[in-house]
Amino acid sequence: MLSYDFMQRAMLAAVVVGVIAPLIGTFLVQRRLALLGDGMGHVALTGVGLAFLVGSAPVGTALIVTVVGAIALEVIRARSRTAGDLALALLFYGGIAGGVLFASLATGSGSAALNQYLFGSLVTVSTGDVWALLGAAVVIIAVLGLLGRVLFLVALDPALARTQGVRVELMSAVLTVLTAVAVVVGMRTVGLLLVSAVMIIPIATAQQFAGSFRITQLVGSAIGLVCCVGGLTLSYVLDAPPGAVIVLLALVGFVVAAIGRAALARG
Repeated sequence: MLSYDFMQRAMLAAVVVGVIAPLIGTFLVQRRLALLGDGMGHVALTGVGLAFLVGSAPVGTALIVTVVGAIALEVIRARSRTAGDLALALLFYGGIAGGVLFASLATGSGSAALNQYLFGSLVTVSTGDVWALLGAAVVIIAVLGLLGRVLFLVALDPALARTQGVRVELMSAVLTVLTAVAVVVGMRTVGLLLVSAVMIIPIATAQQFAGSFRITQLVGSAIGLVCCVGGLTLSYVLDAPPGAVIVLLALVGFVVAAIGRAALARG
């Protein structure tokens, strides 16, 4: 399988997604923002459609549009929690609509190519995409290394964090931007509609047994890596969309972990 160049690139992208996405997902689950990744995925879809329309690089354009959307969302959320929830809902609807519209207006097969970003594609991961993904992954790891403790405090108890002098709104914006970057990292392999699942499901699986935030984060990242690599391999064998296979494999892992936990509790 790895004798093909496109599979080597896809596998490297899968490794990056499997490790990075759950690292962000741990904070989202802790803050009960599991759907934030979906919202950012829809915004990224608009970026991809816009890239088709103007002829720019889809990954770079999606990254810029998604980060702008993330910042706008946090500005609205800082003014009103209710308005922030409404803004997130609007991102869902407007993101898909914008992506489909821009792709349909683009010359060539923009609408057909959009499916590759919605559900992932093995053969379309370019060398430039891989370098962009690696760069984004380095940025995410660096920010988590510098601000991980502060982000954890904000995720655990925003009120307590505020009393400790933490700028909660700023840290929330940082987390949302990191989520946006992680979504763009995963869109080529997992797909924009499913990449949020790689952030959340491995963490939900790890929580069945892990007893601390840090252990949950590390175990979730390991589970994400196994699911992405295993799912990509199965998708190659089955000639199926990689995103769907990766997410279904992650769901199977969660069900097994939940059953195992229940069995241990009865024992």
